Amino acid sequence: MRKFYFILILLTHNNIHCQQKQKIDSILELKNNISNENFLKLVFDLNFEQAVLNPKKLLKLSKKATDIALSTKNNNLIAKSYRLQSLAYHYTSSYDLSIENTIKAANIFEKNNDVNNYAFSYIELGWRLKYIDLNKALKYMNKGILTLEEKNPKSENLVEGYNNYGTLKTLNKEIDSALYFHKKSLKLAKLIKDKIGIPFAFSNIANVYLKQSKYVIAKKYLDSAFNIRKKRNDVYGITDSYLYYGDLYYQKKEFQNAIINFEKGLTISSNNNYFPLKKYALKLLHKSYDSLNDFRNSLKYFKEFTQMKDSINNVSKANKINELQIKFETAKKEKEIVKQKEELLEKELALKNRNLYAILLASAFIILAIIFYAVYKRNQLKKNQLQKEIDLKDALSKIKTQNRLQEQRLRISRDLHDNIGSQLTFIISSIDNLKYISKDANQKLKDKLSTISSFTGDTIHQLRDTIWAMNKSEINAEDLHARILSFIEKAKIATKNIEFSVDFNIDKSEAFTSLEGMNLFRVIQEALNNAIKYANASKIEIKLDKKQNTFEISVIDNGIGFDVNTVNLGSGLSNIEKRISEIGGKIEIISKLNSGTEIKALIQKTRQMIYKKHVI
Repeated sequence: MRKFYFILILLTHNNIHCQQKQKIDSILELKNNISNENFLKLVFDLNFEQAVLNPKKLLKLSKKATDIALSTKNNNLIAKSYRLQSLAYHYTSSYDLSIENTIKAANIFEKNNDVNNYAFSYIELGWRLKYIDLNKALKYMNKGILTLEEKNPKSENLVEGYNNYGTLKTLNKEIDSALYFHKKSLKLAKLIKDKIGIPFAFSNIANVYLKQSKYVIAKKYLDSAFNIRKKRNDVYGITDSYLYYGDLYYQKKEFQNAIINFEKGLTISSNNNYFPLKKYALKLLHKSYDSLNDFRNSLKYFKEFTQMKDSINNVSKANKINELQIKFETAKKEKEIVKQKEELLEKELALKNRNLYAILLASAFIILAIIFYAVYKRNQLKKNQLQKEIDLKDALSKIKTQNRLQEQRLRISRDLHDNIGSQLTFIISSIDNLKYISKDANQKLKDKLSTISSFTGDTIHQLRDTIWAMNKSEINAEDLHARILSFIEKAKIATKNIEFSVDFNIDKSEAFTSLEGMNLFRVIQEALNNAIKYANASKIEIKLDKKQNTFEISVIDNGIGFDVNTVNLGSGLSNIEKRISEIGGKIEIISKLNSGTEIKALIQKTRQMIYKKHVI
């Protein structure tokens, strides 16, 4: 029944959506059949719900309106067209262009002394900047609200201003202030019967109560908003409500219910190109499925969310937004300077004293220069201090992370030593006891037990090597040298007729990561084992050297060698290649029949390493 109800809602919404979409489509179709004046009137008469039903078509419509408005040279029409473009760019996630058009509209409205629209442009600018510079967003929006409260206290724009300002307060973690402004918005919306503002206020109040974990009262407000939007067939508002219901159930950890509502919101927002709402639905679906350990669906929605991620994070666009803000602030300062000049000119005319005027003008410029310089220096100081704080926090965070990783390594190494190491030792002891007990057993059984005991002993040695690497966050050249010498001493015991030599020409302070150090040791170990088993060598040489920025580690024997073009590399040499490529190095295998073999590992000091096989 729930699935059928959801399909019925979607069909109803799609029918309403098609009917309302015809408003934008019909205006676009009528463009060539009506006058420019009537075309602009139809465009600017679009209400919010009709406008956001199809943001892409709205963008196309607003651009046509801007072209026509510019041809009329009517500043009021031009400003309105820029505002409409700003809305379209916002709902298509082109935030830099949205901000640019908002600033254009604000400048024109201010020039025309259109206080109501000028103040609302500040409110819109604050809303556009909320995820870029929250402090500036609060400043601009507060200025717009104060202006409207003074000039037009019952404006619908003030309803939106209070609502949006409350949302900014929530982002700034000023929960009590947020609730105050949302309730203020609701009160004004009811007073002037703003049918769009009332459900938005209900939803935002519910959101604040969600932040306070007051789920019962939050759902009450959400239900009020949803019922109004459903009666008005407000597709955008219904989508918004489903996402708020999803937030409610997500915070209550009722993730299945949250998913149902987020999927409803995703379906409607996808059908209607509501990009910000779609992006939010994808993000929360990813998090909800992740909370249920449904990683397949979590990954699916995360990929879709990543593809939609706002281009505002792009560095070039972020710089463009900063540039727009600077231009906007500069324009205001230039207006202030012009105003001061006009005041000085008026004084000159009134006093009829050119000398006094020159002194006043020079003084004004000097003062302004000093002020600007002082402000600039102060901002630079604040910026430097902030950067130092950020760097310090980053450094502390890295240190904490490294400490946690090292603690984890130590814990794992202790567990390996105490549990697996002791169990392997117990196995060796048990096998030795079996050998003692089974004195009368046949030689095959004794040999088998000896083989198992030897294999277990080798496993313990390898386990100790692994624990040695894990106990260190990095392995210096001296540690690696000592480990190699220890291994060679063991090899000498097992092989009486082979001469070993180590040529070590690396600064002992040079360091590798634990992974690099362990892999290099294993490579040398494997190369030595291969030489001992298969080369029939009488001499094996290990070289560790550094040339410029490259470490060279070579294992050279004087054995029978092989033809690398015809011999298929075994698992030992394959493992060597894999270990070196794993740490970004390259391996060279140099061998000829009856001329010995050299296995050389090359590791760049910068850790920027490549894989290459060289054969002669």
